[in-house]
Amino acid sequence: MKAAAAQDAARVRESLAPGGDFPYKLVATDLDGTLLRSDDTVSERTRTALEGACARGAAHIVVTGRAVPWTRHILDDLGYDGIAVCGQGAQVYHAGEHRLLTSVTLDRQLAGLALSKIEAEVGPLALAASRDGVDGEVLVGPGYRVQEGPLPVVEFRDAAELWSAPLNKVYVQHPGLSDDALADVARQVAGDLVGVTMAGEGIVEILPLGLSKATGLSLAARRLGAKAADTIAFGDMPNDIPMFGWAAHGVAMANAHGDLKAVADEVTASNEDDGIAMVLERWL
Repeated sequence: MKAAAAQDAARVRESLAPGGDFPYKLVATDLDGTLLRSDDTVSERTRTALEGACARGAAHIVVTGRAVPWTRHILDDLGYDGIAVCGQGAQVYHAGEHRLLTSVTLDRQLAGLALSKIEAEVGPLALAASRDGVDGEVLVGPGYRVQEGPLPVVEFRDAAELWSAPLNKVYVQHPGLSDDALADVARQVAGDLVGVTMAGEGIVEILPLGLSKATGLSLAARRLGAKAADTIAFGDMPNDIPMFGWAAHGVAMANAHGDLKAVADEVTASNEDDGIAMVLERWL
């Protein structure tokens, strides 16, 4: 398998003759479950395809639900020095300069009211939150299940700690409801106060009202001189739905959530099987 992948990458690299326009100015990719494989790496074939698209006039932009502190090390490892959209669109981040260009924070009073309304409907929630800033901590409360991996968190016991500094988003979990069910209830009872999205297994998020990957991507695209009509987007979760609605062409991975596949323009192979590369190689 590795030998075959290396051969595919070499074939694409050899095909990159000078000249020849790429049909999109912007290639927007989610990270987890899309650009990254399960071991948090990007295959040689996918790297080569993205390099080929950029060589023919496109720009690659990462658009992730992860806040900057949980994204920065991956971008550094990839040698990515362009603009990235992080925190579900809350943060536009310059990876090469390690600085925030724009940042949107959650109204903590509205978020507290929203959580009260959700808990009145379904009972106590386990909570976590992402603080604003390039070095913003992720706070994790009692009972909140953190995904395995090296991502740093700070535990809290006193709820007052959660609201003591500006936040980009709050994470919620329920001991009995599925992620989809919890997100549906949250939208029904608090959707007039905050945004709600499901970004992955165990990841239901409370966001500033109206915020999405699409809003962050549109801001970043403007900086890059690109428009929605110039953009192809790749993703795998319901939080990518607004991005697909904004971009000219939305491509869901084979491993994508059914809700995203339902609105995608096409479905490609999985993140483990170079789904991004398979699409980009059509024009290389």
